[in-house]
Amino acid sequence: MSRPNVDWASSDMSKLWRYNLHYFDYLQESGRTQDEKRTLISDWIAHNAPGATDAWEPYTVSLRLVNWIKFFMKEGDRLPEEWLDSVYTHAQWLEQNLEYHLLANHYLKNGVALFFAGMYFDGADADRWLAKGRQILANELDEQFLSDGGHYERSPMYHAISLVDYLDVLNLMTGSQRALHLDEQQRFTSRIHEALPFLDDICLPDGDIPLFNDAALGIAPPPGDILTYGNRIMTYKRRSFSAGLTTSEKSQTGYYVIRDASDMMVIDCGPVGPDYQPGHAHADTLSFELAVNGRRIIVDSGVYDYEPGRRRTYARSTRAHNTLCIDQQDQSETWGVFRVARRAYPIYGRITGDGEVRATFEGAHDGYARLSGRLTHSRVIEYVSPGEWTVRDTVNGEGIHTIESLLHVHPDYRLLLVGRSAEIRDERGNAILVIAPTPNVALTIEPGWYFPEFGLEYPNSTLVMTYRGTVPVTIIY
Repeated sequence: MSRPNVDWASSDMSKLWRYNLHYFDYLQESGRTQDEKRTLISDWIAHNAPGATDAWEPYTVSLRLVNWIKFFMKEGDRLPEEWLDSVYTHAQWLEQNLEYHLLANHYLKNGVALFFAGMYFDGADADRWLAKGRQILANELDEQFLSDGGHYERSPMYHAISLVDYLDVLNLMTGSQRALHLDEQQRFTSRIHEALPFLDDICLPDGDIPLFNDAALGIAPPPGDILTYGNRIMTYKRRSFSAGLTTSEKSQTGYYVIRDASDMMVIDCGPVGPDYQPGHAHADTLSFELAVNGRRIIVDSGVYDYEPGRRRTYARSTRAHNTLCIDQQDQSETWGVFRVARRAYPIYGRITGDGEVRATFEGAHDGYARLSGRLTHSRVIEYVSPGEWTVRDTVNGEGIHTIESLLHVHPDYRLLLVGRSAEIRDERGNAILVIAPTPNVALTIEPGWYFPEFGLEYPNSTLVMTYRGTVPVTIIY
């Protein structure tokens, strides 16, 4: 086999790009030959000694270890000795470098990797890895998955990733008394049965996740594939959404859904994340995504990368989301790459409807209570079938303030001001959404950026509805 032309250091690329290079997710790609995949594994082992930068960080090791073991299990018994030695070294190294300092999805990945290694090998080391992996998986199941089935980091992408982790574990343990006791298996299965419909419920009509809180497309497997996997592992049956009006309330996670055939809005009114680890939080409370006729029209800006710089700062800011920005301040103080200082907490969130033609979401947060006048923001979104949405934003408190209500339009569409209204038009020039605000705001269009996948940046248009004056005030569109 010839040596592939791979620069494993790739110092000119971003850190996230280098991480993905070392994860070896591409071993699951059908477009690569088995010989190519085998050559990449051997070349990696030859050029990445234990402890090498990026390649041997615990999270990276965890993902690669699982991907390699999955590949090895398909390859059978004819494996080079250096492969087995390397995987064994991976597990030994990971056992000594668990990410107690980060916890969250990193620690869960560590547990999954040790579980895989313990199942793959025999002996005292393997028994210890399996026991530690089981302990982490059992503890983190209750910590990371909330009672409504959502993931506690409030990122749909990390929900999907963590869900696949537990499905993989259940798949690996099937028929193995060595892996888990029966009562543990039942508990795992029960909790994942809650996480699967959560994913089903929040996906937009295009079949993919909303982009709240460091969520990007193309990282986790497509939701349809995950739900099919869930059906294979535990006979999960996909939700059948009727042609009529339905609502869904995920109060623990803080996601609220109004769906009417191929129109859908998903609203974020939850905590920004666990208080001790809000690393993937955005300043986006009471933001939403809206799909019309099956296509995303009003979008969350997504996430470009995990590098310090203007893209990361913008993506996490309140201005990048479909909510209110007051006095040019973020409702939650995001800083650095993964830090949050003072943050918005939801005051309440609820959804009601008659099940036929009308649904109403109500929510509020206290993120602006730190400003002079101790402001709070409450939002009511009323939907009347077919196709009429009314958003009422009320700012309570005291003083004179500048309030901006923002709407980010998918780059496939044009945003135009037409008199006192704004129109979103498709590629044929047809108006598919008309936004008519109350007279107390001024309308402008600002440039924005849309990051649907890591490393992809598209310019888009942002409608800004600005009020300057005293509060309390209500803005309606």
